[in-house]
Amino acid sequence: MIEGKRWGIIYNPKAGTRKVQKRWKEIRQYLRLRNVAFDYVQSESFNSIERLSCMLANNGYQTIVIVGGDGALNDAINGIMNSKADKDKISLGVIPNGIGNDFAAYWGIESDDYKKAIDYILMGRVRKVDAGTCNCNIKGKSVVRYFLNSVHIGLGARVVGISNSTYRFWGIQTISFWISLILLMFERKLYRTHLKINGEHIREYVMTVCIGNSVGYGLTPSAVPYNGWLDVSILSRPRFMQLFSEVRLLLQGRILNSKSLKLYRTKQIMVLRAQNAHVCLDGRLLDYEGTLRIGIVPEAINFIIP
Repeated sequence: MIEGKRWGIIYNPKAGTRKVQKRWKEIRQYLRLRNVAFDYVQSESFNSIERLSCMLANNGYQTIVIVGGDGALNDAINGIMNSKADKDKISLGVIPNGIGNDFAAYWGIESDDYKKAIDYILMGRVRKVDAGTCNCNIKGKSVVRYFLNSVHIGLGARVVGISNSTYRFWGIQTISFWISLILLMFERKLYRTHLKINGEHIREYVMTVCIGNSVGYGLTPSAVPYNGWLDVSILSRPRFMQLFSEVRLLLQGRILNSKSLKLYRTKQIMVLRAQNAHVCLDGRLLDYEGTLRIGIVPEAINFIIP
């Protein structure tokens, strides 16, 4: 049996640029300086993080730490939730080291200060957080995928995908995200959708839908990951001159003031149709078939916070 205080660490070398990857050596040195007892495994690919986190959970590690970003956290939450371990005994921590670190930022865990992130984990302050669920069919099988931050449909999913690629080229996350967003906003592509929220059927052409358990990269800024609810933002096609206003509101964190935005709070949303729209969970593109049933599991996992 693994010692209760021993950390199981998953380092994701595929996340981010070469500069970000070099931080692992410094992180490991600081862990040893703080006398942290830990074992670590290095993921071979994005897909392996889920398998490794499930393995750590099943082998008795009670503190599982991800050195990575939102996508790595998404894989980890799925691995832990699908493990046979007692979830109440497992705490999940993060040392931001990825392309997008939105969930860590929500808690005030800074991407550039790995020492503080490690110190926070050592303090052991834990908050039970909700996990969003997405029931869907993948390759003919009915599966449940979990998320901590948000589901994006349409524009938001395309922005995440493109900014991830451009970030690996430029190495500057903020510039990559906003350039991708502005370019795609000018494209103003619409997606035919059919949603069911709180018993209401919504059939519209929309630019993007964000379903947030947390802030959703700014599109669900009022969402909190511990109230048992999901926030939904539906952005229709703004007039060309409104684009500048919409981007400004998003930059200022006031997107809820947008006249093109419809807002909902719900425990479940059915995506009955999202024609030709990309879908991503916490930055991971979802290759699904048919409909999506998105819900929430209250207090699903222990997350280590400052």
